Amino acid sequence: MPGIDKLPIEETLEDSPQTRSLLGVFEEDATAISSYMNQLYQAMRRIYDAQNELSAATHLTSKLLKEYEKQRFPLGGDDEVMSSTLQQFSKVIDELSSCHAVLSTQLADAMMFPITQFKERDLKEILTLKEVFQIASNDHDAAINRYSRLSKKRENDKVKYEVTEDVYTSRKKQHQTMMHYFCALNTLQYKKKIALLEPLLGYMQAQISFFKMGSENLNNQLEEFLTNIGTSVQNVRREMDSDVETMQQTIEDLEVASDPLYVPDPDPTKFPVNRNLTRKAGYLNARNKTGLVSSTWDRQFYFTQGGNLMSQARGDVAGGLAMDIDNCSVMAVDCEDRRYCFQITSFDGKWICTINNISKQIYLSENPEEIAARVNQSALEAVTPSPSFQQRHESLRPAGQSRPPTARTSSSGSLGSESSSLAALSLDSLVAPDTPIQFDIISPVCKDQSGQAKASGQGGRRTNPFGESGGGVKSETEDSILHQLFIVRFLGSMEVKSDDNPDVVYETMRQILAARAIHNIFRMTESHLLVTCDCLKLIDPQTQVTRLTFPLPSVVLYATHQENKRLFGFVLRTSGGRSESNLSSVCYIFESNNEGEKICDSVGLAKQIALHAELDRRASEKQKEMERVKEKQQKELSKQKQIEKDLEEQSRLIAASSRPNQASSEGQFVVLSSSQSEESDLGEEGKKRESEA
Repeated sequence: MPGIDKLPIEETLEDSPQTRSLLGVFEEDATAISSYMNQLYQAMRRIYDAQNELSAATHLTSKLLKEYEKQRFPLGGDDEVMSSTLQQFSKVIDELSSCHAVLSTQLADAMMFPITQFKERDLKEILTLKEVFQIASNDHDAAINRYSRLSKKRENDKVKYEVTEDVYTSRKKQHQTMMHYFCALNTLQYKKKIALLEPLLGYMQAQISFFKMGSENLNNQLEEFLTNIGTSVQNVRREMDSDVETMQQTIEDLEVASDPLYVPDPDPTKFPVNRNLTRKAGYLNARNKTGLVSSTWDRQFYFTQGGNLMSQARGDVAGGLAMDIDNCSVMAVDCEDRRYCFQITSFDGKWICTINNISKQIYLSENPEEIAARVNQSALEAVTPSPSFQQRHESLRPAGQSRPPTARTSSSGSLGSESSSLAALSLDSLVAPDTPIQFDIISPVCKDQSGQAKASGQGGRRTNPFGESGGGVKSETEDSILHQLFIVRFLGSMEVKSDDNPDVVYETMRQILAARAIHNIFRMTESHLLVTCDCLKLIDPQTQVTRLTFPLPSVVLYATHQENKRLFGFVLRTSGGRSESNLSSVCYIFESNNEGEKICDSVGLAKQIALHAELDRRASEKQKEMERVKEKQQKELSKQKQIEKDLEEQSRLIAASSRPNQASSEGQFVVLSSSQSEESDLGEEGKKRESEA
């Protein structure tokens, strides 16, 4: 091919600098070709991958369209026209999928194979030959260098032969490698053009073949089918637009008409109460008891069906029977935590009528059945809806608001089934008149703690009634071994006369529950009860503030209810009470979530741990006291030994000073006076005095 430069193979043996420079140009061109062909390969690879993905997606679409008739749609699943239309589309798309699969195969053979072969075979061959040539060139240079260093004066035939043989071998290897390398670089110029044109030619031929297959499959019959489908789509769109416009108009009309109904208590002048209804439906809150004194409100949809009151929870398919409202009574009732409450009371006629007949001594008459029938007929006629329901319902409404219409489908009323028969119970028969019951959490004033505060120099500081500690005071329970938290609800507390029998706790439970039922008290204060080795704490769940603290040594008795294990209580022994000079005991009653026994076990464990800790503390203090006594004895013994040592030293000095000493050559000598010796003290560090005669 004209215009392509070549490396001179005949000049490889000479290996001149000009040849090496020309080789560098060809190597640079090979590097540029390799970089460009890698980019082109990535682009064509993306085309091939996209075509494969398109073929697979088209085949999956055809498969899903075939399975449409097997689907079970809640709405419109039996549309045969839609099923047949989608089946026709599935056939056409399946044919297109086959065409795409053929195109993918042609692209793999005609486009990807040539460029992949050039990239993996030809370009890698150039790189391999370049590395081999570089190694051979380095070996030849090293052999020439060793041959040049041969000395003519000290010529060794063996060494000369080895060096000459090395030069011969390396030059031959370099020459052969260089010739093959030059040949590959010259051939690369031709392969470059082939690798560029052949994949493009294959790509275009594959696309032309794909378009020819498409034109053969898209016949006139298919075009007519597509035209009909397009017309059907336009008709459906127009129908949808018309339906949407109608619904929008309906929404606007309902928004205007329903605006007054959004208020909980609409104006009765605009919406008068319909008192002639025989059917009613709407949401009500029904009160259900969850414990002895606790209850919850459940919101459900209620509706009447004949003589039955039905209820249906949200999400349920159908409603269930709530109660039979035939021969029942209804009346408005007062409730602390709900408004507009009413109560439906249904009677069991058998027991009530029987007991009434017996109480009226009908069984003593000559014809008791006839007299009982007349009495029961009168009772049935008397069981009618209370005429005072509307007045009582009106009295429960706040001032300035109107009655809600009974014709609305939603109601703020609450359904209750509690009877008011507890009001007939006598408070004096259950609770002693002189023992008050506290239903709220109030911290007791402990004079022992205040006395300790005064003794520690804090007499002027005010005691926090809620048991909160100051900001700079560390919590006493941080170092406690036991930390157990329980959810409890405070029922009440009252002072008791004894604290040595669990029956005190049981009796307190009975009186507090009876008092709550009599006074209709359902509210309970929920707290977190923290049990530690030091105390019991009632903590506010919301603010984490300590409401009340019970020192563990003051808790002298604790027990759970014999039947209802959710109820538990403990007796706290405090100073003061009604008499300032005596100790008083207060019993606290709580309700837990099925954890009464566990809480009592936890309190018992805390007291055991506290007892063992106290015993360990006393043993440690006793050990420290013994160590202090022993250390004191050691000091006394050491002091006595030192005194004895000083006395011995003093005696030795006195004895040494009493012996006559020879004076100097002038005839002078020194004598220790006996009076001075007697005046020296034996307990004074062995001091002595000398006098010169």
